[in-house]
Amino acid sequence: MPVTFSTAASAYARAAARPVAAIEPAAAKGAGFADLVQQAAQGTVGSLKAGEQATMNAIAGNADLSQVVTAVSNAEVTLQAAVAVRDRVIQAYLDIIRMPI
Repeated sequence: MPVTFSTAASAYARAAARPVAAIEPAAAKGAGFADLVQQAAQGTVGSLKAGEQATMNAIAGNADLSQVVTAVSNAEVTLQAAVAVRDRVIQAYLDIIRMPI
């Protein structure tokens, strides 16, 4: 989806018109850490599925190469971020386990 200056400006104007309470993160509204992790995982899976779907569309001849490259690159970056977060969580867990009592 190409983003033009006018679409970006209108999106910014809509975001600026919203009250501050509508922009606050979900955690401020009572959602817990588990909900945050679940949403992040669902977003990661959605990004990977979008990359796979774009690849399948390209194989079928229904997608432009730039769309496929963008979707696959987005999926790759999302997967790398998820792996980095996983590695940090495991490292934090190991650090806590090694703490003397």
